[in-house]
Amino acid sequence: MKPMIGITMGDAAGVGPEIIIKALQHASLYNNCRPLIIGDVKILERAAKLTGVNVTIRKVSEPNDGHFSSETINCIDLDLLPGDLPFGHLSPLAGNAAFQYIAKAVDLAKKGDIQAICTAPLNKEALHKGGHIYPGHTEILADLTGTKDYSMMLSSPNLRVIHLTTHVGLLKAIEMITPERTFKVVKLAHDTLQRSGLSDPRIAVCGINPHAGENGLFGNGEEEEKLIPGIKRAASEGINVSGPYPADTLFYRAVRGDFDIVVACYHDQGHGPIKVLGLEAGINVTVGLKGGIIRTSVDHGTAFDIAEKNIADERSMVAAIQSAIELSPKKVTK
Repeated sequence: MKPMIGITMGDAAGVGPEIIIKALQHASLYNNCRPLIIGDVKILERAAKLTGVNVTIRKVSEPNDGHFSSETINCIDLDLLPGDLPFGHLSPLAGNAAFQYIAKAVDLAKKGDIQAICTAPLNKEALHKGGHIYPGHTEILADLTGTKDYSMMLSSPNLRVIHLTTHVGLLKAIEMITPERTFKVVKLAHDTLQRSGLSDPRIAVCGINPHAGENGLFGNGEEEEKLIPGIKRAASEGINVSGPYPADTLFYRAVRGDFDIVVACYHDQGHGPIKVLGLEAGINVTVGLKGGIIRTSVDHGTAFDIAEKNIADERSMVAAIQSAIELSPKKVTK
């Protein structure tokens, strides 16, 4: 049976509803999955009208109640928002709703009712004003699943990046990097890519300092203290990992094809190269969640400035759904 992909609506005041409606007009997605929205039917109906898409938004109580075709969009309706919620404006109501959609999706994934979660973007300020103090999706999912060892992986057609640290300041990020963390993230990268079909993924680790420290010329020995022991441990367990390499050339080498994934030390080190390659094709994957829960996402924000203008590009959402299909369990019984 095709995997059921739970798609959370994200912040309803942003472009999430629009890109979901547009993405689910790609009929080829239905060849490989059963997409199920977790959100608000009223908002999806507004988005369908906005985009001019002739589609039925169908409220379902249970995932398997859905009728899966490009003419019908099935939604677990949490009914949390007014139908006239303003697009393009910060809303605590929308921030809370975005959290509740994720919580429902995690519950469905734990029960095996859906095989993967794909998330539309949320707004961190709205999330906080709605009473949920998290840096972002990754940390919410880790908390809801009781996961301690996890990481954010970004993927585009020519580059994959996984992070040692993400939503913390630079000084805190460097403090948080340890040999144990380096080892665990390298192993997460290895295991994730193996599950996706790469038998011996080539993993490269970025340096923390310019020129990866250049034998002590830059920094205070962070590469030797925080990265190299973890790299050596992973290599001793048969993982094809090397580094640390200077970040200013490593991403070029990875795009060229020398490596299958780059381990970035902090948020901007990894996000910058991916986003330069194009927001429309990038996706975000949370790896290491307990219970084997798969989560993918678009690699862009809520874009309040273009909400309700019918110009949002759905290609990242399509790519995120396709990635969720690829990473989901191959044997589905529900």
